[in-house]
Amino acid sequence: MFDLANTLYPHEAQVWPQIDLRITVYIMDLFGLDGLSARALQKFFYHQHGTTLRALMDQYGVDPTDYMDFCHDIDHSAIELNPLLGAAIERLPGRKLILTNGSARHAQSIAMKLGIFDHFEDVFDIAAADYVPKPDRRTYERFLDRHGVDPTRAALFEDISANLLVPHQLGMTTCLVVPKTPDPFRDAIEQAVIVAPHVDHVTSDLAGFLEQCLRAASEGAEPAPRAATR
Repeated sequence: MFDLANTLYPHEAQVWPQIDLRITVYIMDLFGLDGLSARALQKFFYHQHGTTLRALMDQYGVDPTDYMDFCHDIDHSAIELNPLLGAAIERLPGRKLILTNGSARHAQSIAMKLGIFDHFEDVFDIAAADYVPKPDRRTYERFLDRHGVDPTRAALFEDISANLLVPHQLGMTTCLVVPKTPDPFRDAIEQAVIVAPHVDHVTSDLAGFLEQCLRAASEGAEPAPRAATR
């Protein structure tokens, strides 16, 4: 399983800054606020509820489809094809799925731009999770039930360490994907190399790490844990 944002694509693709700004604009329009006030409220919602959308749904009855369509209406021109990643994912044994706090439509658009969409069986998005975002345990349990996944035979690639804690508890192998260069649009803690029991591996080169796993499997070995190549 693969997270989408800052996992399957790098921050240089400029996807998150656009979405982040669209969320701010949505709050400005919804509450009639100036930019600074809307930004502060947005971040308060995020830290209190896991996503801004969850807060808007619970407290203000916002239509999630309207919100997602607005916030994901972005320019995809900076997203580049990634043939190395596509080739590595294609060669992985077993089923491949995307597990994201975003929408399926957004995930599909991004994956198609990267040239990797055809390698995935399905997208489990925030709607499939009943709008309960990662890292809530219920989201992972819904995912496992929906797709019939045995967590002890699964691996999750994710860019936020906190989102790997429950998967590790459920028996998954976990890999933290960190940026090759610092992302100025994200908190430092969200892109740090985390050494913790729930993080089995760390990499800043997802395609390279998958190739390493494939080589190790062919040789009957295991990839080195916490093998960051930042």
